[in-house]
Amino acid sequence: MSFVGGITNGSNNLQLLSESSKSNEADELRGSSLVAEPVLGEGVKVSLSGAGLQKSSRAAGDDSDIEESGLPENIQKLLKMIRKLQQQIAEKLAQLQAVMADKRLSPDEVKARIGSLQTALAALNSGLLTANASLAKAMRDAGLSPEQVVKASALLMKS
Repeated sequence: MSFVGGITNGSNNLQLLSESSKSNEADELRGSSLVAEPVLGEGVKVSLSGAGLQKSSRAAGDDSDIEESGLPENIQKLLKMIRKLQQQIAEKLAQLQAVMADKRLSPDEVKARIGSLQTALAALNSGLLTANASLAKAMRDAGLSPEQVVKASALLMKS
């Protein structure tokens, strides 16, 4: 049995009666003075402490202190990677706080977003642990002088 020339809602370019009335109602509501217009500046506000702002501005791409340290290239790369991971962790934590503070989300949406952010945080923390272990090994293998070890440690603490 074959079917020829069937018309479906998706292929006939006709608007359903219920869709037509919805769009008319929406147009009337937009013109009404009873409907409040959304404020563009609305949203979740996240505040960082002075230390957080300082870390954020430093981690945003200013690794000149690492580059000028005189440490071996592989150790510099690991220090930069650690800073980047710490910055990403701070961003995910800020997102987590924003989701928990967002009263517009349903409990299921909050739960799903928190779960997703916690998974991302776990992966970033794992990467940070690996990078720290790699840095410790690279520092041992490079036979750094005591001054270089102190410098690397100071740069690590700055991150």
